[in-house]
Amino acid sequence: FNKDHNSKKTIIPQPTLCCIKCLSGIPYASLIATILLYAGVALFCGCGHEALSGTVTILQNYFEVVRSPVDALDVFTMIDILKYVIYGVAAAFFVYGILLMVEGFFTTGAIRDLYGDFKITTCGRCVSAWFIMLTYIFMLAWLGVTAFTSLPVFMYFNIWNTCQNTTLVEGANLCFDLRQFGIVTTNEEKKVCTGSEKFYKMCESNELDLTFHLFVCALAGAGAAVIAMVHYLMVLAANWAYVKDACRMQKYEDIKTKEEQELHDIHSTRSKERLNAYT
Repeated sequence: FNKDHNSKKTIIPQPTLCCIKCLSGIPYASLIATILLYAGVALFCGCGHEALSGTVTILQNYFEVVRSPVDALDVFTMIDILKYVIYGVAAAFFVYGILLMVEGFFTTGAIRDLYGDFKITTCGRCVSAWFIMLTYIFMLAWLGVTAFTSLPVFMYFNIWNTCQNTTLVEGANLCFDLRQFGIVTTNEEKKVCTGSEKFYKMCESNELDLTFHLFVCALAGAGAAVIAMVHYLMVLAANWAYVKDACRMQKYEDIKTKEEQELHDIHSTRSKERLNAYT
């Protein structure tokens, strides 16, 4: 066979090697889950906050619900509490997403540098197990949030669908009574019936259509957060399995190195004894 002596080897520049090494250490599964979590939480918090503000406007303008002058737990106080809860959820899951990304980086580095100076400690395994348990609890919490968000979506869908089919319900006498949804007490009669002027104003206003679609977007955001939590659970479970196997491999390598060192010491001792005996 003839060889081409003029051929040259391809030399990869040093910055390119550093870039490839950095890209290989990125936990892409955790990165995708973090992006999905941030998108879902942002969608839920932003749209949910604006939908609650639109709900206040609809209740005050069309159902004539008045805020209680005393410090009573009415619907407006509950909406204000939900807004503060949304602020807390946005801040908490922003920090939690960063923590999970850091855990993904450390786990990836621990597996890749198993034979280097980096050591997998018992504390690191405990932290991974703690994140698995915490993520499972958050997944159940987001499932509850998704179910809770579907209630106003269902309520607004009934009103919005009735407004879209006003010609079909023109002869019928349908009423939307807030007492059916537990928004007001049974002593208060706050309702809007088809055929009334308030009903047509509410259907023609932008608040109803915008609030309904904002609640739908908030529901989609909560669903995206659930998917992100499930994705995180899969990533954390896989990392836990890899770290567990890596720890076993690390212990095996430590025992193997220790035995080789002992054999080397024994061989050195015997060589010295033979040399002394010969002398």
